[in-house]
Amino acid sequence: MQYIPRIVDREIDRKKEAFDAISIVGPKGCGKTRTAKERCKTVIEFQDEEKRAGYLSVAETSPRLFLKNEKPILFDEWQDAPKIWGTIRKECDDNPDATGEYYLTGSTSRKVQTPHSGTGRITEITMYPMSLFETGESTGSISLHSLFNDSGNEIDGLKSEIQLEDLFFAACRGGWPRCLALRSKEAKLEIAEDYFNQIYKKDINTIDGVRRNPEWAKTILWSYARNMATLAKKSIIYADVKANHDIHDSTIASYVEVFEKLFVLKNLDAWTPQIRSRTAIRAAKKHLFVDPSIGIAALGITPDYFYNDLDTFGHVFENMVLRDLLVFSQAHNARVMHFSDDYGLEADAVYQLSDGRYALIEIKTGSGAIPSAEKNLLRFKDAIREHNNQVMMNKEHPGVLYREPSLLLIICANCPMAYTTTGGVKVIPVGCLRD
Repeated sequence: MQYIPRIVDREIDRKKEAFDAISIVGPKGCGKTRTAKERCKTVIEFQDEEKRAGYLSVAETSPRLFLKNEKPILFDEWQDAPKIWGTIRKECDDNPDATGEYYLTGSTSRKVQTPHSGTGRITEITMYPMSLFETGESTGSISLHSLFNDSGNEIDGLKSEIQLEDLFFAACRGGWPRCLALRSKEAKLEIAEDYFNQIYKKDINTIDGVRRNPEWAKTILWSYARNMATLAKKSIIYADVKANHDIHDSTIASYVEVFEKLFVLKNLDAWTPQIRSRTAIRAAKKHLFVDPSIGIAALGITPDYFYNDLDTFGHVFENMVLRDLLVFSQAHNARVMHFSDDYGLEADAVYQLSDGRYALIEIKTGSGAIPSAEKNLLRFKDAIREHNNQVMMNKEHPGVLYREPSLLLIICANCPMAYTTTGGVKVIPVGCLRD
């Protein structure tokens, strides 16, 4: 299968100019090894059964011999030979001027302890599943970062070809590269289902050798899926699990920690501009799956289910868009957060660049929700202006002025065409969006 360029390629290319070794981490099946192979002249695969014994013998006795191969060198499944980490770290110390010579990839289902962290020598990049732009659902006619950098960027009238039922399928299929090599839709849906089964039956045990209850693991993922893309309190999720199993809170927390280490679950941090009192800001994290297809598999539903439950799809769609924003953010050194306070101000996503500019984003399934989403964003912007006006009134002891949002965006599932409202809010069909 021909390599499909990934948005993360740009981050890797940026990092390889500064570091000699790059460790690519992320959920299994997201394309880490394939992406690294595109850059390497030598590939050492410790899972290659024909060469495994020889590789492991060299790795145990004389790991530096591997470094004599033509560079760049990829060490795939390097956790099987943990001395490789220390060997590369020392090589980086001994050759501080070298860059981009070593890549390490490996399974997230097994962690190993290394004597040294590799800080300052081996940089780490997190890779996510593919965005809708990378899988071809989005035309990519609207670049999020072009909107930041070009105020005159015209989006009005750009059309999306994707239908709502296409998004139902895309969410259930997920952003797994393997799916793109398969022909039938039924086969594509099997990938996420198998991934889910492997997670709760196998990966939760092999990551650290601790035996865990697969039924408890399955129920925890089911509860998180029921609360996908929400700020549900832990107590609600824990109550779900404890209603079905005799399990302690500390045990549930330990399972959740494992799912986070496996890059299955991800929490989105709250943005805290301190517009009002600290106590007013809801600092709760938003619960996400690294790919919504895992949560959908945990719920045991198919694309057809969403025809009769658009409310559930609304949460799935938000998770899918947030996944894409996380992918986009990596290429541009940005952050993705959310905001909610006790006064009713909220934003489904806050996309902040490293220079402080940011976009307030609402994520909606239906175009009928656009007017209320626009009203909410404009109210948020007005609150920031009101705060700044009050600050400026106090000449002797002025407070902190807060930057106004650079962009107000609504990302919509079934809006057929991009446009800008009279209030200046840009409405973008998800089928047009790219980084």
